[in-house]
Amino acid sequence: MRIINNSIQARNIKNAVVTIGTFDGVHLGHQAIFKEMRRLAQEIGGETVVVTFHPHPRQVLAIGTEKLRFICSQEEKLAKFEEFGIDDVVIIPFTKEFAGTPSDVFIRDYIIANIHPAVIVVGYDHHFGKNRMGDYDMLCKLGDEYGFKTVQVAAQDINEVAVSSTKIRNFLWAGNVKAANELLGYPYSVQGTVVKGNEIGRTIGFPTANLDIPNEFMMINNPGVYACRTIIDGKLYQAMANTGTRPTIGDRADGDFIIEVNIFDFDGDLYGKTLKVWFIDRIRDEEKFNGLEALKQQLQHDREEAKKILSL
Repeated sequence: MRIINNSIQARNIKNAVVTIGTFDGVHLGHQAIFKEMRRLAQEIGGETVVVTFHPHPRQVLAIGTEKLRFICSQEEKLAKFEEFGIDDVVIIPFTKEFAGTPSDVFIRDYIIANIHPAVIVVGYDHHFGKNRMGDYDMLCKLGDEYGFKTVQVAAQDINEVAVSSTKIRNFLWAGNVKAANELLGYPYSVQGTVVKGNEIGRTIGFPTANLDIPNEFMMINNPGVYACRTIIDGKLYQAMANTGTRPTIGDRADGDFIIEVNIFDFDGDLYGKTLKVWFIDRIRDEEKFNGLEALKQQLQHDREEAKKILSL
């Protein structure tokens, strides 16, 4: 996959089949668009092209920044694009000045002038440009004028829920990782640096890796215990994670949220290393127990429950 950091540099793409968006999560709806793009590109001997923006528009425009959260990082997003068969990714630097570009001007000056699309493929609810005024109908009119075809991909419904990044964020925010995973089409993950904790878990037989995760990717904000998987040195491990404030230990200030991971059948030093953890399902809410012995007994139950979930 080729990464192009400005649309001006994309002029040598052949028979471009283009889609445009931020694609947070690269969920099943996005994947359906990519599948249609691959089909169309094969028909015309063309290349699949994702046009996206960095930084995310909400970061630049400070829209809802007090709750700004993303399902995946830019690096994870690019990896998913490649996994799902995209040939070229054009990254347009997003600035406040660029945000003022009218929708039709954006298509003419950035997409048509530089990429020369043969086809533009969009989702059922796609909007773009200043104040999100651009839509499928505008693309059809511009296509008639400039000679490209516009294809709209229908909504992807899972259990009668239309797949969207917003719905996935809401599920994750509520701790419903199983529902989020169904809409993503793969397990949600977090990645962070392992930092030192108070090591109380080690004293009761449940050592944990405490993850330092950038705040904008701390999507799971509902305290609880989760069944997880992780990979260390190429080996897959089962695990369980606690997200929250550790009320039994009582060492966290209000709102000081952490993710700590107990990795089954692993004994090693992970401090300072980067750890990626996939969340599979929720086991229970976070609780305050009457002392460490009661906490230990509950964690033993949690571990068995996690193993059952992960064996399915």
